[in-house]
Amino acid sequence: MPALICGSLAFDTITLFPGRFAEQILPEQVHILNVSFLVPTLRREFGGCAGNIAYTLAHLGGTPLVLATVGSDGDGYRQRLASWGASTEHVTQVADALTAQAIIITDADNNQITAFHPGAMQLAHQTPVPTRNDIALAIIAPDGRAAMLEHAAQLAAAGVPFIFDPGQGLPMFNGEELRQFIAQARWVTVNDYEARMLCERTGQTLEALSRSHLQGVVVTLGAQGCDVWQNGHKTHVPGVAATEVVDPTGCGDAFRGALLLGLERGWPLLDCVALGNRVGALKIACRGGQNHTVERVA
Repeated sequence: MPALICGSLAFDTITLFPGRFAEQILPEQVHILNVSFLVPTLRREFGGCAGNIAYTLAHLGGTPLVLATVGSDGDGYRQRLASWGASTEHVTQVADALTAQAIIITDADNNQITAFHPGAMQLAHQTPVPTRNDIALAIIAPDGRAAMLEHAAQLAAAGVPFIFDPGQGLPMFNGEELRQFIAQARWVTVNDYEARMLCERTGQTLEALSRSHLQGVVVTLGAQGCDVWQNGHKTHVPGVAATEVVDPTGCGDAFRGALLLGLERGWPLLDCVALGNRVGALKIACRGGQNHTVERVA
């Protein structure tokens, strides 16, 4: 049964700054910041959270069903999705907008600065969650603000269990809105920075969230692995050492693709997370969010 992936499709322009941001940005001068980074390398990749998650899920052997919006330049992306066997039935194309664009600068310490143009993504809420009875579960990944709110409500109304994955979209929502997302979701996944912001805005601790109706709160910690909160208890799942650290772009999405596969197959949450850690280590050794190689899971 397919997993519905609600999120962005975007083109990533990825550049590498061979120095360190910390050496170029003076904390005492941030109020008059005017910085230029020389980036000798530049490449364009397919990206966006929904696309990246779908890539990993499809290559692991899952069935991604993407709900997203592209612009007039999105034909190539639709073809790419179809080449993995992902359905594009619910990928809407907008004629008078461009597909979302991310411009990413990565420094020598794998810190990133990103500029994001939402483009057609701002109209994602105009495509509703499909009415069909074969959707096993879903994920609300970063997307247009209205789309995230409306798609979460539609999934909850349809009784489809979903992961709430606010990602870099988390600052768009206030505490009341975040509490509503959590009330509708079955699982929550965030990185450690997002976890702190989520707790501050909702006024709830991770322990308290995990004692609610949620079946799990997953906090990713990069190379250190993940903390998994269930029923008020935290379990640490160690990270997997990468053969090489090349590009962190899309590592979180790769993790979430693996998480979806495990949940789709009814695995215990800790096993899903362990697979996510392994896939994340494979992804960081490759450039871009959709170039890593993973073996299909039997």
